Amino acid sequence: MSPVIEEHARARLITDGPLTRPVPVDLRYDATEDPRTVHITLPGGTDWAFGRDLLERGLRTPIERGAVRVWPCGRTQLIVELHSTDGVEVFQFEIRTLIRFLARTRAQAPATATPSDGTPEKRPSRTTTSAAAPTTTAARPERGTPATRG
Repeated sequence: MSPVIEEHARARLITDGPLTRPVPVDLRYDATEDPRTVHITLPGGTDWAFGRDLLERGLRTPIERGAVRVWPCGRTQLIVELHSTDGVEVFQFEIRTLIRFLARTRAQAPATATPSDGTPEKRPSRTTTSAAAPTTTAARPERGTPATRG
């Protein structure tokens, strides 16, 4: 089994206007890179990396870590709110898509990847893979590295 799990998904971009629009996103997990981290790549190449536990906990209850907020919206939706220097982006995901993705990551993750003491696993970071845009990190002042596809 490949250590990289990628799933193409659709999310709804929530805007201030009356309409939302579906957008393609990529969910990615690489146990060899960091077994505690998942990536969500948005249209335009922006990659958000944060603790897998943030998505897992957000399925049940609102949670915030750094620049990322996650909360359930009814029984079938999950909201992911991403804050950066460019503004705020809010996405609505089908919970079943994320549950399926997270189940695959748990099956791939080493047994030691999840801390049992409740400490945060990974601080969120935002990187841009476009050569024209600078690489930025939303949670810390140091620079992140663009995600690579494996």
